[in-house]
Amino acid sequence: METNGEFKEPWKLLSEIAELGDHARLREEAERMGSRECARAISRLNAEEQSQVLQALTPEAVADLMEEISEEQARALIFRLPPGVAARVFDAMRSNTAADLLGGLDFAEIEGLLGRMAPEAAANARILVSYKTDVAGGLMVREFLAYPVTFTTQQVIDDMRLNARKYSEYSIQYSFVTQPDGTLTGVLPLRDLLLAPGDKPITEIMIQRPLSVLDEAPLEELEKFFEEHAYLGVPVVDAKERLIGVVRRTDVQEALGKRANRDYLRSQGIVGGEELRSMPVLTRSARRLSWLSVNIGLNVLAASVIAFYQDTLESVIALAVFLPIISDMSGCSGNQAVAVSMRELALGLVKPIDFLHVWFKEASVGIINGLALGVLLGSVAWLWKGNPYLGLVAGGALALNTLLAVCIGGLLPLLVKRLKFDPALASGPILTTITDMCGFFFVLSFATVALGRLT
Repeated sequence: METNGEFKEPWKLLSEIAELGDHARLREEAERMGSRECARAISRLNAEEQSQVLQALTPEAVADLMEEISEEQARALIFRLPPGVAARVFDAMRSNTAADLLGGLDFAEIEGLLGRMAPEAAANARILVSYKTDVAGGLMVREFLAYPVTFTTQQVIDDMRLNARKYSEYSIQYSFVTQPDGTLTGVLPLRDLLLAPGDKPITEIMIQRPLSVLDEAPLEELEKFFEEHAYLGVPVVDAKERLIGVVRRTDVQEALGKRANRDYLRSQGIVGGEELRSMPVLTRSARRLSWLSVNIGLNVLAASVIAFYQDTLESVIALAVFLPIISDMSGCSGNQAVAVSMRELALGLVKPIDFLHVWFKEASVGIINGLALGVLLGSVAWLWKGNPYLGLVAGGALALNTLLAVCIGGLLPLLVKRLKFDPALASGPILTTITDMCGFFFVLSFATVALGRLT
């Protein structure tokens, strides 16, 4: 970004302006950057500078900024603001975004903020916070249009014109018809609404018995719904079929992306499920160390197998070349099985009780792949040293360990899920330890039996 003919990084520019205390210029520069670039810049500032930038912006601009960053970072930023300012920012947010940020607080903090928010925004947030974040009630937006069955088309059009500015911020493409008790009755097609005579009851042009989802419908059910229907959104009803919100296709896709990202981070040992370099160093270090320290113990356990067979390894030093190959190849095969089980668990295609079904399916693949990989590695070992017994040891160990790895890899997520732990967090490290231990054991024990023909 150029200023006075000199290029400056956006965060450096904001930092210099914040140091001068020029709030008007801070707002001007931040708005010029746009929400995305401003989000990147603000993550490089210290806490005091971040607060100055946020307080210089309008509540609407801060609300847009919160959409561009992670929930954890947004929550940290917004709660550095004075409570009154934070409440106005929440008023400007979409209802489901506000609920997501409020959901990370304790009850007293939530009530303190809700008490300062506009009544309608507070009521919407209070409803959404009561749901889990991965069900329809937690993903829905409360900004939707619903008209009573007694309305005529002219009354609906008049209401839309009167509240055009407010409704223009709604991203829902549908209007609904409800009974006096809030029960969902129909959907109003906009084209039919505009073309109908003004005195025509909306019940005569509405689409009756529209599709809907229950407020407790899980994310997997919503994903399936939008795969089967080319809708932009679907109405959400409670157990009494009262319309309470709308789930948008884009919000379901975003939730699925967040879940996949959390699973990936956990599988890589980021225990908190979220890490950004804007977080405090000690927090980031603690999250990583909590899992790395466990892995030290698991690796020592695997290495103990090598220590037990060190005499065999010293006698046939060529075995050392094949130990990491067998360990790595078996781990890759097992991780493929883990990935398939994780996906089928997420889609509801298997349950933790389906052990025999999963074992049979994975064993079938494991036998074929194990034999193929075993023959390939055994041939390499034989050609390298000219000793067929070395090929049998290496190839046999890889074949057997591959079979074991895919069976365990397929079953581990089911077992971990049944024990009510996170499969994404535990399956990978446990599988790696088991395949390392068993791979080392198979190679060295087979070699010990055939030691006379290997030396």
